Amino acid sequence: MDEWGFPNRATPLGSSAYYSVRFAPQELRNDLAALLAWRHQVRAVLDEVSDPGVARLKLQWWRDELARTFAGEPRHPLSKALRPVLERHGLPQAAFLGIADRAESEVMRARPADEAGLDAACDRDLGALFELIARCHGLNDEDLVATARDLGCICARIYLIRDSGALARRGRAFLPAETLRAHGLSTEALATREHRNRLPELLEPAATRARAKLAASTGTRQLPACIRTRAAILASLLDEIQATGFEVADQRIGLTPLRKLWIAWRESRRN
Repeated sequence: MDEWGFPNRATPLGSSAYYSVRFAPQELRNDLAALLAWRHQVRAVLDEVSDPGVARLKLQWWRDELARTFAGEPRHPLSKALRPVLERHGLPQAAFLGIADRAESEVMRARPADEAGLDAACDRDLGALFELIARCHGLNDEDLVATARDLGCICARIYLIRDSGALARRGRAFLPAETLRAHGLSTEALATREHRNRLPELLEPAATRARAKLAASTGTRQLPACIRTRAAILASLLDEIQATGFEVADQRIGLTPLRKLWIAWRESRRN
């Protein structure tokens, strides 16, 4: 089996990524899996490297490798798998660079100042990935591409809610600085158990904002099922997290694979 084809380490069985790609057109699945693998490799630097200087060097290597790949001279096996994907779909280099830049900002413990800053951070990550997925499906209408990026941004916000306990323990930012200040908190304070137990009061309004953004999304019916599926799974995940009272300080809440499969199947039937 191709290491970077579908499924791969970025689209493992039972994951939301797996089910979103599984219901994409068969001829696109390996291409989409390669895209997700690139983001996975870049984001893995955050968890695998504790020294910020070394992490930045690794991220710069991926940027340099991306430039080589666009120039037709890939070295890494993933890059060699990605090169024909770039050619087939005319993918923009800027979207990949945005993903790497977002990872570096997290390495450097950059904190979004406000909601607009958080939107920008989320857009550079999953927003950029959703753009690449949309373009692989042949979407070149810039309004639809913008809709795909907006949906990716919303999904990124939901992932931040899900992972907020783990992020808090590691001292990584997941809410705007102004929000934390309004509650008399800081990223450093949330690293302690005492303050981490206050997460529900922070996450409930964050969930309300995410839901409002989902409700305001227009034109999503024209997006590929792959994108709609991921967003539908994340919306259900947000319901599940809220049902627990946002008790994510010391646990990770998820959906069962069967539930994800049902959501993915339902979305695929709406084409």
